[in-house]
Amino acid sequence: MTISILAFDEKTGSYGGAATTGSLCVGGWVLRGDAESGMSASQGSLPSTLWGTGALDLMKEGLTAPQTVAKLTGEDSGRDHRQMSALDLNGNTAAFTGQESIAFAGSREAPHVVVAGNLLSSASVLDSCLVAFTESEASFELRLIEALEAAASTGGDSRGLLSAAILIVNRDAAPLTLRIDYSEHPLRDLRALYRRATTTPYSDWADLVPTLNDPHRATAPSGAIDLRKSPVK
Repeated sequence: MTISILAFDEKTGSYGGAATTGSLCVGGWVLRGDAESGMSASQGSLPSTLWGTGALDLMKEGLTAPQTVAKLTGEDSGRDHRQMSALDLNGNTAAFTGQESIAFAGSREAPHVVVAGNLLSSASVLDSCLVAFTESEASFELRLIEALEAAASTGGDSRGLLSAAILIVNRDAAPLTLRIDYSEHPLRDLRALYRRATTTPYSDWADLVPTLNDPHRATAPSGAIDLRKSPVK
């Protein structure tokens, strides 16, 4: 199973994506994003990382997510073996599933969110992923993780899951890109890594670095920050 979710959070202005799969390195293969373009997810049995980066370029130029997906998939003769989704800066979404995608494969969309997956046990995996995200009252990042967890618990993948990732971008914050490239329990480990990355001392240090809206930020820490320490065990 490979499943991904892209979403825009109006409350924080963040754009986020998360993905998990029964193979290695899902973050490097699937997720792309920046706060000047939006988000993309490129996956499938023969995924194109060119789609992922190409989508960001097109959306930065002003194309909408639907226009971007239509252009990239329409120009690729190998599209039948690929799947992609996109989220533009206005929260518009779009998705494409090639005809040769391994069943069950498809996508679901709701305002400001798109879910896509292939090699799923059933269509209900997509539904569970979307419902978990839209109904959760957790933080934006945790809603994305919860969506993956719900997908995994609804049929999941007979191969098991081996990798998971989350990517969050915002003009007022440093990118949060967390990857579990290989693990017997990637979603558990992703949640644990997220907790470490969003608590002291790491989060204190991350608040001091440059952002798109403050590109020359160089605030000195008030005291020594030991990044080897963490309250999470």
